[in-house]
Amino acid sequence: MNGLARREFLALSGAAMLSPLFGRRGFADVPTGKPLHGLSAFGALKYQPGFDHFDYANPEAPKGGTFNFSPPNWAFNQNVLTFNTLNTFVPRGDAPPRMEMCFDSLMTRAIDEPDAIYGLLAESVTLSEDRNTFEFRMRPEARFHDGSQVTAQDAAFSFNIFKEKGHPSLQLPLFEMKEAVAVDDATLRLVFSGNQSDRTVLSVASYPIVSKTWFETHPFDGSQILAPLGSGPYKVGLARPGQTIEYERVEDYWGRELPVNRGLYHFDRIRIEFYRDRQAAFEAFKKGNILYRQEFTSRVWATGYDFPALVEGKVVKRDFPSELRPSMQAWALNQRRARFADPRVREAVGLCFDFEWTRRNLFYGSYERSQSCFEQSPYKAEGVPGEAELALLERFRGRIPEEAFGEPVTQPVSDGTGRDRSLLRQAAKLAGEAGWKREGDFLRNADGETLALEILVRDEVFVRIASPFVENMRAIGIDATIRLVDATQFQARQLDFDYDMISMASSFSATPTGDELSNYFHSRTANLPGSRNLPGTSDPAVDELIAIIERTGDRESFTVAMRVLDRVLRARRDWIPNWYAANHRAAFWDMFGFREPKPDYGFPVEALWWIDEDKARAIGKA
Repeated sequence: MNGLARREFLALSGAAMLSPLFGRRGFADVPTGKPLHGLSAFGALKYQPGFDHFDYANPEAPKGGTFNFSPPNWAFNQNVLTFNTLNTFVPRGDAPPRMEMCFDSLMTRAIDEPDAIYGLLAESVTLSEDRNTFEFRMRPEARFHDGSQVTAQDAAFSFNIFKEKGHPSLQLPLFEMKEAVAVDDATLRLVFSGNQSDRTVLSVASYPIVSKTWFETHPFDGSQILAPLGSGPYKVGLARPGQTIEYERVEDYWGRELPVNRGLYHFDRIRIEFYRDRQAAFEAFKKGNILYRQEFTSRVWATGYDFPALVEGKVVKRDFPSELRPSMQAWALNQRRARFADPRVREAVGLCFDFEWTRRNLFYGSYERSQSCFEQSPYKAEGVPGEAELALLERFRGRIPEEAFGEPVTQPVSDGTGRDRSLLRQAAKLAGEAGWKREGDFLRNADGETLALEILVRDEVFVRIASPFVENMRAIGIDATIRLVDATQFQARQLDFDYDMISMASSFSATPTGDELSNYFHSRTANLPGSRNLPGTSDPAVDELIAIIERTGDRESFTVAMRVLDRVLRARRDWIPNWYAANHRAAFWDMFGFREPKPDYGFPVEALWWIDEDKARAIGKA
């Protein structure tokens, strides 16, 4: 090889491959100066102008009935256990899930495509030649629930207030927005700096639009139990803080016949009841007070579904395939606290978790071991880096852990005894190398500080799961404990990064934007209250990788860069991956109609399903 080492040869040849991959802007094939009905990050749109409805929707489905369910996911400042505000767009306070259904957005996602959006409040969007300015043409028929028109002034106000005071999930994609201005009532102009991700607009155009007039007389904070004025298919009806929220279908909803809405939103009323205890919620489901739930407690899934209604065939228990989207479930050790700053300490903690024992004894074999920040997706790194991955990694050699250049870091397989001595010895050795020596029962550093670790949880089920983990940590000298707090305190402490160790389950969009990744992994969010950067990751190399991902112009280069990011994050050990479920474990009273198969990129049952009167009558629910 003319004197070149293999590694150097691969880096040079990979760089030649990398250049065309990373030298192309996103939306390169999207025409400029022309009104468009939709946008997609890569490739052509599935639905062409004039389409009638999304394929997964059913315009023939009947309207009516109440859907009382336990939400399996939530966003922004929402809390599934309680609520004390109806403003879901601010960092503080606990809002009820699904408040976003009361608000329309400029464009909305198709959940049978990985990254496509189509016009809702906006009938079209026009890109400038430099792809930094987006002009949205508002639909003149768009109306708020009080009958007033939704104008470009409302949209401009929404983006500006979100950038100034919004939840971090809303703030971050607007970081590079220079201005949001209403050219006139029908035209909104969003101008970006040029440093934004090319896919930022896909997130931003999906933001809820709020009423400027309404918020001129109401504070934009978490103190509001009054529902902000919306324009969406539902509005708030009954609201008992901490107990019950009902969303009522808007009969004269302005957008009901738009192609993006036809065949969706069938229930007259969507009801959510709040239970502080999982068992109480399950009992309500068994009685038929709750009609749909996804089960997240493996013990209950394995042993609890033997009640009369299920035996009689009134309740269905089944799996639905998970979405084709990256997911992450992991523990975060708070690196803002000096004792967790050394990656050897974080690795030592991870070695104390015996997944094999936990899977057999507590999970009834129902979970798989998570290894990646982007589990169940093409972005999960596998094997040694390919040439393109290695070429990108070489840019960061000496600035990222050397482990990133080989097989991706994986969590160890234990002997399944619950106390694998070889792994615990390895953990103790790592802690010692990091400066923690055993003195009596606990590990202490040179200053005499004890290596203390408190796991913050909000449900008794996590106490059960974490207790053996804590015992193993204590066996090697970590002063480990569990702190169970109520839902409001948990949310407040997470918001302010007031914890030693905390868990999170999350999913990303099918094609994550740089802003989305920044919320979890970028230096700018390490100390931003309410961000998802729970470990406090602050690494210029990670920041640069996210910037590269933002600038990729095709799916091949995007996938390469995402896999490299996964390798680096796993080697840094910011997160300790724990487990994931391959499917949605769902149970529901057999009174619903729905189309199969479910969409690949979303599962909003409350928007897709409907009441089947014949089925409901057969089980006494009509």
